[in-house]
Amino acid sequence: MKKRTDFLVIGSGVAGLTFALKAADKGHVTIVTKGELNECNTNYAQGGICCVTYPPDTFDKHIQDTLVCGAGKCDEQAVRQVVCGAPEGIKELIRWGTRFDKSSDGRYSLHREGGHTEHRILHHQDLTGAEIERALVSAVKRHRNIDILEHHFAVDILTQHHLGREVNRHMDDIECYGAYVLDIKRDKVYTILSKVTVVSTGGVGNLYHTTTNPKVATGDGIAMVHRAKGIIENMAFIQFHPTTLYNPGERPAFLITEAMRGYGAILKLPNGQEFMHKYHPMGSLAPRDVVARCVDHEMKISGAEHLYLDVTHKDADETIRSFPNIYQKCLSVGIDITKDMIPVTPAAHYCCGGIKVDLNGQSTIHRLYALGESSCTGLHGANRLASNSLIEAVVYAQAAARHSIELLPSLEVEERIPDWNDDGMVATEEMILITQNYKEMQQIMSYYVGIVRSNLRLERALRRMEIIYRETEELYQKSRINVELCELRNLIEVGYLIIKQAQALKESVGLHYTLDYPPQS
Repeated sequence: MKKRTDFLVIGSGVAGLTFALKAADKGHVTIVTKGELNECNTNYAQGGICCVTYPPDTFDKHIQDTLVCGAGKCDEQAVRQVVCGAPEGIKELIRWGTRFDKSSDGRYSLHREGGHTEHRILHHQDLTGAEIERALVSAVKRHRNIDILEHHFAVDILTQHHLGREVNRHMDDIECYGAYVLDIKRDKVYTILSKVTVVSTGGVGNLYHTTTNPKVATGDGIAMVHRAKGIIENMAFIQFHPTTLYNPGERPAFLITEAMRGYGAILKLPNGQEFMHKYHPMGSLAPRDVVARCVDHEMKISGAEHLYLDVTHKDADETIRSFPNIYQKCLSVGIDITKDMIPVTPAAHYCCGGIKVDLNGQSTIHRLYALGESSCTGLHGANRLASNSLIEAVVYAQAAARHSIELLPSLEVEERIPDWNDDGMVATEEMILITQNYKEMQQIMSYYVGIVRSNLRLERALRRMEIIYRETEELYQKSRINVELCELRNLIEVGYLIIKQAQALKESVGLHYTLDYPPQS
């Protein structure tokens, strides 16, 4: 069965919803999301969203902080576009109903996080992402030109060489005409045809055993575009958040926002000793890659399963007021953060690479845009500056909407697309294989492709992943489509990209730290 729309948006985080709201004024929008509308990485983002707001902060300072944190791998044009476009993006979020905290004088309350030289993080308590998502979901649901398909999973995007061209079919002739989408509840695959397709499916955190990402973050968009011959870059740069609550068995790991360190919390060893200043002059406020590596190193030296974040020296009432969500969460597991140090450990958090896009958010496949964590704009380089991701998603979503709206009159829905052929079934024995391969994949990535790497570890990871890849592909070819199988297939493909691109880097840079190429001191 075929469905038709002007704009197909795959994913429902801040990037996808911002694009949908902008595009819906000019055409019909269909949003596809495999869970509930608000089940996305945006909803879990605690810290805040970057924007130059008051002096002494300036665009140039924010640009410089981003470039320094990106370790020489940023695209300066992308950095400038995001930083300079941030104020307009914030105004749009506020217009759609987002509330940011203000001080008693009526000015916006601004946090500072690791790698930032000024206070420039707008926030809503310690639930900023959830507040932005709340406002956007409400606005999307009110818009008459937007259809929402929850519990729908995009299996693959529809691509062909440009159907009007019979000769000279090169890679840059590939066009996207929509996607095959599985209605999870009805167990039926639909062909959704679109003039413009947007991939905004979030991150890849579930490649790893411990992650802050929700269970839906399985790299679907990146894998789909890679299968369609789109360019994927910078996948070696996986950011591990240095401070998640040590609470074994909880998934996703509960994030202890970097804003808490900006507020004054200090990382400490089990004996209560501060240690970060021996590694970096900014101490606990050093860039995330540095902090995560140092925490990992100290845990390995001591054999400890976690270190501590200490905020007990700060005013208790102010701490509770600033971080009510973290306070309540910790209290629920017997930790009073105003009196007790918080046990913390690193966890996979953010993918700095993804689908290569230009300044309009357009991928290397015509009529296909990629936004948010699925994309690689060049903003983050080798290491994401804290809280840059949400504003990147907003600014690029606006750019993609403007660009695709201009193209819309020249585009047609392509009808010459075959329906999905879905034969076979998934038996109990095959589900066991899927589950076990999923666990094994997470172990391989966590042990060999984590915070610290080496040529030997990457080679071992590649060999083991290739075995799981072959088993999974055989199962995929003979089985009926189901979400668990598709997610495993996507994660294996993304894991392969991370390993291969990490092997190609003959240096330690940013989030790719390898023992074989130690950084020059």
